[in-house]
Amino acid sequence: MVPESKAFFTIPEWDALSFLVHGFGDKNWKLSDFDAHPRLRHFKPVFLRQIHSGSLHIVDDVPAERLAGDALLTDRQGLLLVIKTADCLPVLITSRERRAVAAVHCGWKSISQRLVQKVVRSLGERFGCDPDALWIALGPCIGKDCYEVGEDVKQKFLESGLNENAFLPHPRRPGKYYLDLAEANRSQLVECGVAESNIFVVDRCTYCEENFLSYRRSRRTKGRMLSFIGIAHERANL
Repeated sequence: MVPESKAFFTIPEWDALSFLVHGFGDKNWKLSDFDAHPRLRHFKPVFLRQIHSGSLHIVDDVPAERLAGDALLTDRQGLLLVIKTADCLPVLITSRERRAVAAVHCGWKSISQRLVQKVVRSLGERFGCDPDALWIALGPCIGKDCYEVGEDVKQKFLESGLNENAFLPHPRRPGKYYLDLAEANRSQLVECGVAESNIFVVDRCTYCEENFLSYRRSRRTKGRMLSFIGIAHERANL
C-alpha cells in the first residue's frame, strides 16, 4: 500500500495532491535529509516539545522557541510540520477542499485526552475544513499485538468516555491488555465525522520491524523517527 522513497513512506492517494508533501520516516531518515531532498529543502521545519498531552498549536511561521504540545496545524505554504516518534502513532491530516494540514503525536495519554478530535474541530473552526472531507493517515507505530499496557491506562480511557474496543485482555497476564493505537484513533475520528474510507493506515509495527526505532524494543535508543506534512509554495516545481 505504501511505497518507500529513500527512507520515508507516502500514501499513494495523497501523492496526487500537487500542493501537498508528506511522509513517514523510518530510522534512516534524518533531519539533514530534509535539506538534501529536492521537494523538501525549501520548507521551514516546525517541531514541538512533545509532552504527551491534549494540546495543539496553530502556526503561521516557525516559533522563536519550540511550543509544548502534541499537534501542529497550519494553512501556510512553506512550513513543514514535523512529529517525532519511536512507538507512538504519528497522524497526518489534510483536506481535499481546503489547503490546511496537521501533524499529531499520539501516545496513549494524548489519545485518552481526545487529541485527534480536538484537531479535527480546530481544522473546522479555523480553516473551514469539513470532517468528511478530511484525509487522515495513521503511520507506523507499535502494533496491537505488541503494545502491552496496564489497568491504569484502560481506566484513563474509560474516565474520558472512550470505549474499550481498542483493548484486548492479555491471554496470560491478568490485569494487562494489548492496546491498538491505530484503532483507538480511528474510532475517535469516525465518531467526530471523518469518513472511514478517508482513513489510511500504514500497517507496520515499529516494535517488530528493525527498520524502525522502538523505545519498547530498545529502551536505550534516544533516536526518533520523523513524520512530516506541508503545503508547497505555488511557485515550487512539484
